Amino acid sequence: MSKEVESYKLGNIRVIITETDDPNRLKVDCNDGTYHSDFTVRRYEYQHYKRHMNQKITTAYNKQYD
Repeated sequence: MSKEVESYKLGNIRVIITETDDPNRLKVDCNDGTYHSDFTVRRYEYQHYKRHMNQKITTAYNKQYD
């Protein structure tokens, strides 16, 4: 099982960040109870652009309900 790096909530979206087999990539798993999404990001992007990533996640989930 992949090691969890961080987990937090963005409103009603649960975000879990875990390591991957590639030490330079992280898996981002998002779930709001209805919709589920996962994708990978470079560790550098996660560390330096986390706020932007969170805005993109929130926007994408909000569009699901429009």
